[in-house]
Amino acid sequence: MTADHNILEVTPRVEALAEICRTNSRIDPALYKQYDVKRGLRDLSGKGVLAGLTNISDIISQKEVNGEMVPCEGELYYRGININDLVQGFMKEGRKGYEEVAYLLLFGKLPDAGQLADFKGLLAQGRTLPTNFTRDVIMKAPPHDMMNSLSRSVLTLASYDNYADDISLPNVLRQCLMLISVFPMLAVYSYHAYNHYECGGSMYIHYPSDSLSTASNFLRMLRPDMQYTPLEASVLDLALVLHMEHGGGNNSSFTTHVVTSSGTDTYSAIAAALGSLKGPKHGGANYKVVQMFEDLKRSVSDVHDDEQVADYLDKLLRREVFDRKGLIYGMGHAVYSISDPRAQVFKSFVGQLAKEKGRDEDFALYSTVARLAPKVIAKERQIYKGVSANVDFYSGFVYSMLGLPPELYTPVFAMARIVGWSAHRLEELINTDKIIRPAYRCVQPEIGYTPLGER
Repeated sequence: MTADHNILEVTPRVEALAEICRTNSRIDPALYKQYDVKRGLRDLSGKGVLAGLTNISDIISQKEVNGEMVPCEGELYYRGININDLVQGFMKEGRKGYEEVAYLLLFGKLPDAGQLADFKGLLAQGRTLPTNFTRDVIMKAPPHDMMNSLSRSVLTLASYDNYADDISLPNVLRQCLMLISVFPMLAVYSYHAYNHYECGGSMYIHYPSDSLSTASNFLRMLRPDMQYTPLEASVLDLALVLHMEHGGGNNSSFTTHVVTSSGTDTYSAIAAALGSLKGPKHGGANYKVVQMFEDLKRSVSDVHDDEQVADYLDKLLRREVFDRKGLIYGMGHAVYSISDPRAQVFKSFVGQLAKEKGRDEDFALYSTVARLAPKVIAKERQIYKGVSANVDFYSGFVYSMLGLPPELYTPVFAMARIVGWSAHRLEELINTDKIIRPAYRCVQPEIGYTPLGER
């Protein structure tokens, strides 16, 4: 798309102003320690500063042993139920879990058969966009970034809602259910518009089916022939469940709490959460993992040789290969140390999909890196806790096997996390009536005003 020359560009003048901004806004890092400021709201051990209470989910990475907190295998609970038990529960009965787990997170209990059927009916009823919305909003001026398109679509939906600013609980719940229902449509249609207008591909606008699950509908709408295998739908459904929620302290859920506390509308709160998730430090890591593995395969002559793979990982840390950021993407987590329970659950199903897709060799390489990377990191760097593969380590690989375009990796994350955001928005409205306003200490000394002619 040709840039609009009416938009201010980055000229030498703007660059010079940016340098002034950088010079006068920099804060001495030593002051954070002096005033005991927890950067990133985390202490030196990585533990988050307690900023609120929640019933929705819990993350456990440490347990008390002989009076001391020590790292343990990671655990994740949705409304008090272990994620492993949840997954085994619907998987062993051959059911999709997205809708069932969404009900659990929103309403605080597992649905019975009748409640689940009714809830699925509500979501099916909500899978519709306003007349000409796809044409007038999604297909016009399609952005290069699908997350920007999602945000724009969410904010524009407010214009079609006669009760957009009503923050009563029933109305907010109605809005959340509608957004949960249409997120797959917004993501897929945005991609098809981008692929057609920007990449010259064919345009497909398939309608969702009332009888299909969220995961199945996503694959149906995305693919030209609307076909997918049962395993593909099951693994995508599992990915959505594992990404659905992760404690109130993750960046986008915390954003939802903060923005909700101001009394704003649902559309603005969810758009803010989308802006947070778009950041590569939060929702964009899985594609980085895929790119890293492609570079690894190009750089190493024998991917079956542990020594060569370990040497590549060492070079990653030393900023000598790939993007030179010094990171092994998909390894480590802000909270977990010994293991990420989501990655543990995901791994066996990833192996099944790899077998179906004829990508056993790639899966073996992922397993090799997962085994070697913690040792390489421990040797190269001092770390306060253990390092293990996180859920993003495998999710990008899954999306590539499903044939998802990279542009949709983070929107798929959003399709899942919209449930968690909705639960947190409802929880904030129910339990608090104070705006979230943490303190920032000003470290700028007082100075006098200088008249214009004397500057």
